[in-house]
Amino acid sequence: MTIEATLVDDRPEGATAPVRRSWSDTIDAVLPVAAGVAFILGWEFLVRYLEVSKFILPTPSAIVATLIADRAQILTALQYTATVTIGAFIAAVVTGIVFGVLLTQNRRIERTFWPYAVTMQVTPVVAIAPLVIIWVGLDRVWLSMLILAWMVAFFPMLSNTAIGMKSADHGLRNVFELYEASRWKRFRYLQLPSALPFILAGARISSGLSVIGAVVAEFVAGSGGSRGLAFMIVESGTLLNIPRMFAALVMLSIFGLAIWYVTSAVQRMLLHRWHESELKQEN
Repeated sequence: MTIEATLVDDRPEGATAPVRRSWSDTIDAVLPVAAGVAFILGWEFLVRYLEVSKFILPTPSAIVATLIADRAQILTALQYTATVTIGAFIAAVVTGIVFGVLLTQNRRIERTFWPYAVTMQVTPVVAIAPLVIIWVGLDRVWLSMLILAWMVAFFPMLSNTAIGMKSADHGLRNVFELYEASRWKRFRYLQLPSALPFILAGARISSGLSVIGAVVAEFVAGSGGSRGLAFMIVESGTLLNIPRMFAALVMLSIFGLAIWYVTSAVQRMLLHRWHESELKQEN
C-alpha cells in the first residue's frame, strides 16, 4: 500500500513542470552573472586592500572610468576590429562549406587536396603574416589582416563540413540509392541535413578563431595601418596606460562573447526542434 501511494500521483500530468523549468532557467541565467559580480568585487577589494599599483593591475572601477572617458577611441577601434573579424568569419563560413562539400564528392579529390588544407592549418599565422602584408601591400593592411584572420578560421569550417557530409546514415544512403535518387536529391535531403549540426558547430569555433586571427594580424601589422583594439592594447602597454589597455581588452572580450552567443543562438534556432544536441533535457 505504501508503494502504491508513492507511485500514484493524483496531480495533473506536467502540473509542476513549468514551475520547475522556470526556476531552472532563472538559476541558469543568474549563476553566471552572480559569479561575474563576485569576481569583480573580489578583484576590486584585493587591489585596494593590497594597494597594488595601477601600472600593474588597475581596479575594475578604474577600467570602467577609462571605458567611459575614452569611449570614442575605443568604439572606433572596435569598429575596425569588428569589420575585419566579421568579414573573415563570413568568408571562412562560405569557403569552408563550399570546399568541404566539393572535397567529399570525390574520394580522390579529397585525398589530393586535404594535406594542403592541413598544412595551412598547422602553419603558424605569425610566421607568414609578414609575407602576406608585403604581398598585399602596406597601403592595404586591412586586406592582409582579413586574409590572415580568414586563414585561421577557415579549417574548422572545412573539417566540420567534410565530416558532416560523410556522417549521413548508411541505411538512408542505401534507400536513396535503391530509389535511384539523383546526386542533388541526396545532397539536398540527406547529406545537408546530416551535416548541418557539424557545420553550425564549426561556425561557433570559427567565430572565436576569427577574432584571434584578427588580433594576431593587428599585432603583426603594428603601426603600419592597424587601428583596431589589438593595436590599442599594444600602444597602451607601451605608454604604460594600463587602465586603457584593460579597457580595450574588456571590449575585445565582450565582442568575442557577442559573436559566440549569436552563433549559438543561430544553432539553437535551427536545431532545437529535431536534433538531440539542442533538445532540452530534464535533470
